[in-house]
Amino acid sequence: MYKEIDSNKRNTIFLLFFFFIFVGGLGYLLSWYFDNQLIFFVAIIVAIIQSWVSYYYSDSITLAISGAKEIPRKEPFLELHRLAENIAITAGLPKPRLYIIDDSAPNAFATGRDPKHAAIAVTSGLLTKLNKTELEGVIAHEMSHVGNYDIRLMTIVVTLVGIVALLSDWFLRWTWFGGGRKRDSEGGGQIQGIIFIIAIALAILSPIIATFMQLALSRKREYLADATGALLTRYPEGLAAALEKISKDKEPLEVANKATAHLYVENPFKDEEGSRSWFAGLFNTHPPVEERIKRLRAMIQ
Repeated sequence: MYKEIDSNKRNTIFLLFFFFIFVGGLGYLLSWYFDNQLIFFVAIIVAIIQSWVSYYYSDSITLAISGAKEIPRKEPFLELHRLAENIAITAGLPKPRLYIIDDSAPNAFATGRDPKHAAIAVTSGLLTKLNKTELEGVIAHEMSHVGNYDIRLMTIVVTLVGIVALLSDWFLRWTWFGGGRKRDSEGGGQIQGIIFIIAIALAILSPIIATFMQLALSRKREYLADATGALLTRYPEGLAAALEKISKDKEPLEVANKATAHLYVENPFKDEEGSRSWFAGLFNTHPPVEERIKRLRAMIQ
């Protein structure tokens, strides 16, 4: 667990550095192409500001785009607050802020930059469709993400993935416009062609890289959070039963999108019948729920 925490902290720094280099590189190419150094300096400023915003406000952004609202410590949410407090004490962590998403599909996620600034959001469907031990298993799973510092890394990905995809799209569009002296110089046609190829490659590869980045961050951490959450509750069957109910519920989570899907306890997008091929499984942000349930129930034996 401690190795995972250290790894998450290193990966966060690497991710922010990669984003800074990516935006700076795009800015340099555009400033060279349009023969305007101001574009490069603007790109650097944007990279610095966006990295700062991603680190300190990615949780607020994630909660906002998910339609989550903070819940008060009173009925009908008093039991949820008490449950979260008990698990936080067991884990030796501060109690996170609690939010609710008005959606009947059962699901939940954790977010924040560290345990002191953590939040757990649950859907209204989770509260109505799960019993107390199942809900406890889900909260313990999310609390494990908090303690393992998964929340910082996985939440920052939400904003950076979106920005990278947006910038690659802008880069592709800008290459259609004129305005660079280098274009009109000798060999300018070849230079324009090279830049255009780079733009197309970035536009195609950026969302693919973003997807595989989410996969790399999600699958291994879900198994670890399952195991840690089961240890916190001392009852693996609670989380196993919860995952079973969530996966069998056919209602898709309307507020989820591709940027936030990897945060949820279970894939918020429901596969259509017959779509569970090995190829489709490569792009799932979560490991197979059947395997997760199998591992949890193996802990009971």
